[in-house]
Amino acid sequence: MTSMSRARVARRIAAGAAYGGGGAGLVGAAAVGLLLAEMRLARRHVGNGSGGRVPVADGVYGHAYDIPGEPPLRLTMLGDSTAAGQGVHRAGQTPGALLASGLAAVAERPVELRNVALPGAQSDDLDRQVALVLSASPVPDVCVIMIGANDVTGRMPATRSVRHLSAAVRRLRTAGAEVVVGTCPDLGTIEPVQQPLRWLARRASRQLAAAQTIGVVEQGGRTVSLGDLLGPEFEANPRELFGPDNYHPSAEGYATAAMAVLPTVCAALGLWPAEEERPDVSRREGFLPVARAAAEAASEAGTEVTAAMPTGPRGPWALLKRRRRRRVPEAEPATPSV
Repeated sequence: MTSMSRARVARRIAAGAAYGGGGAGLVGAAAVGLLLAEMRLARRHVGNGSGGRVPVADGVYGHAYDIPGEPPLRLTMLGDSTAAGQGVHRAGQTPGALLASGLAAVAERPVELRNVALPGAQSDDLDRQVALVLSASPVPDVCVIMIGANDVTGRMPATRSVRHLSAAVRRLRTAGAEVVVGTCPDLGTIEPVQQPLRWLARRASRQLAAAQTIGVVEQGGRTVSLGDLLGPEFEANPRELFGPDNYHPSAEGYATAAMAVLPTVCAALGLWPAEEERPDVSRREGFLPVARAAAEAASEAGTEVTAAMPTGPRGPWALLKRRRRRRVPEAEPATPSV
């Protein structure tokens, strides 16, 4: 599927989500049936090396930057097993801990991490997760959401999926939190998955990722594409970047994702150098209609999309950034939140 046709599909899904359409799926009905049958077969071959246990990483990171009387930055993770960190054994290997440590190093302030993500969650669980986040005080400075894979495998209509995500972003932004969304990963890279599922899963994943980007940006959030992080790099190093269950990322896989998301989290909080916020033509960055930007981002790992101009001749415009990834520091043990 070309970038332009992917942009049209994403725009149609996002419009259906915004205006109440509910039937737009990710692939045709026959393809969905095949997708599910093949996925069930693949899951029987997927082990469970992590035992389903998710390390608890909540707490305060970056103790070296503690200044008496100055509160820590507050980071909250929402989403599914990827946001929770399923597949690794130590809290410091989870994406939340890695992002908290990286953010603390850039901001030179401690960071308090809270994770409300739920393994197996689909986008309709975000309403519950957001309620948990907003029931506590104070509101997080920044929220990172990773969601979408289970929507694809669970046959949730794309319009419904995007509607739930957009509503979550809107509630968090209205409350005052910055929001960064890691869009749907490329399910076509899961090692036990065979053709034709691999092609169908990749197509469905990218369609949803592009539509998610439109919905998130229109609500004032930022997105980072995770699709190709689970693409060429994962395909080249499946033993290194996938965990023991061959389904969830390994510690190195989560570190790769955190490296891609961290610059956008820092930019959302105004912590990135001003000169790096301007589009770099040499890196093919620039202003595009939001659907075009979303389609391009869905095809390239680590690409950020954020709102730029409210309207244009073809609707809202966005800034597409290909930020340089920064190595995240190894997470030190957190201290429990007070």
